[in-house]
Amino acid sequence: MFGMGIGEILLIAIVAILFLGPDKLPETMVNIAKFFRSVKGTVSSARATIEEEMKFSEMKQEALNYKNDLMNASSELERITDLTEMGSEIAGVKKDLNLETPIAAPMAPKEPEVVTFIPKSKPINPPEENV
Repeated sequence: MFGMGIGEILLIAIVAILFLGPDKLPETMVNIAKFFRSVKGTVSSARATIEEEMKFSEMKQEALNYKNDLMNASSELERITDLTEMGSEIAGVKKDLNLETPIAAPMAPKEPEVVTFIPKSKPINPPEENV
């Protein structure tokens, strides 16, 4: 207990008996026990309060993170639905695609060439074979 051995505890008990006497020793021991019990209760209460505060601060931090996420999403939604900005983006796309200038009609094809086949006047006879 508290890093003390049995010999040290006996020495303290003997000194307590000599100074307090057998009359007041039991009452003093009860008061000391009550004191240690109240200190233990106070320490455990303080520990519980600190742990609760730590959990509360963690929840508060999470709530702030959610709030920031919602604010970012809200601003992004406003940016997406902003009609003036959307109009300027559409104009930029039109300009990139050259949609503002009228597209020229395709050129008409040239008249097709007329190809005629002239038949040969007389077919050439094949040479006769010698039999």
